Amino acid sequence: MAIVPNAQDALNKFKMEAASEVGVNLKQGYNGDLTSRQAGSIGGQMVKKMIESYEQNLSK
Repeated sequence: MAIVPNAQDALNKFKMEAASEVGVNLKQGYNGDLTSRQAGSIGGQMVKKMIESYEQNLSK
């Protein structure tokens, strides 16, 4: 559960975008049928995008 209101919705949207970018078919709700590789690639893409965003904000 997220502390900030609506943060969960934003994180879910971010996760869906990251999954799409790495070619993983993620569906709403249960995704226990994903392989570890698929789940890891989604998490890795999310971290990559967060780091890129942080680095862009540093240069402003």
